Amino acid sequence: MSSSVKIFAGSVTDDLGSRIARAYGQELGNVKHSKFSDGEFQVSYEESIRGNDVFIIQSTMPPADNLMELLLMIDAAKRASARKIIAVIPYFGFARQDRKDKPRVAIGAKLVANLLTAAGVDRVMTMDLHADQIQGFFEVPVDHLFASSIFLPYIETLDVRNVIMAAPDTGGTKRANAYAKYLNVDLAICYKQRKVANEIENMTVIGDVEGRDVILVDDIIDTAGTLTTASDMMMDKGAKSVRAICTHAVLSGPAYDRLEKSAIKELIVTDTIPIQRESSKIKVLTVADLFADVIHSAINYQSISKYFIVS
Repeated sequence: MSSSVKIFAGSVTDDLGSRIARAYGQELGNVKHSKFSDGEFQVSYEESIRGNDVFIIQSTMPPADNLMELLLMIDAAKRASARKIIAVIPYFGFARQDRKDKPRVAIGAKLVANLLTAAGVDRVMTMDLHADQIQGFFEVPVDHLFASSIFLPYIETLDVRNVIMAAPDTGGTKRANAYAKYLNVDLAICYKQRKVANEIENMTVIGDVEGRDVILVDDIIDTAGTLTTASDMMMDKGAKSVRAICTHAVLSGPAYDRLEKSAIKELIVTDTIPIQRESSKIKVLTVADLFADVIHSAINYQSISKYFIVS
């Protein structure tokens, strides 16, 4: 293990950062977060990082302060003469703004990529981007990891015999189909129509789920409207049980209440975003070991292809 590696974490991902650092084999570096009375904040490294490879762990979900904190940490590392600066972004915020889907809107994901590059990042590590093409928004290397390397072993431990994978919407068909192919099971698809964001107008199920143990697959669960509506429809169509796996547990607004009232037996998520409320239905799997292994591979110029089980 290289002695020139130092790992730091932003305030919102401090717990995950500590677990990643321990899994890598060292303690989390000392960084100080100061705040002015008007809400402006400042970050400073409380140890020398001159000539070091600095890994900065921070998810960038709202509020925008989380992204700004990451940018300040990158800038501070650059000005402190770090050899390389690697942004480890378990959850890449603004990823849902990956294209112009109507006139006069911003492409937020591209803007964030530009900001990270301008701040001085040399490499980015992230997980399950909402759209794969976001990797092309960067002019620096991007290690895009898949949570399937964590979810698949867990699925194989479940006591279910008649599994069918399902996509909660047509946009997730590719992801659900990849899981179905790997597990050699059938696929179902939910077709939904929206009038506005976070509101479903109607939904139908394509595929036979009667008597099956359904596992819905998605990258993000936000208000949980899509997943809970899909799970209830699956049960109405005769499904035996419904589980869901989602990498990023945004869980905003009415999400927790919807989840509790839904037919979902278990929601399996990762800790890329801290869980705000405990729930007997939520199972959290950590990404710490995965990111620690990839950091080790990156430092030693080793392939990380083995972590791309299902894309």
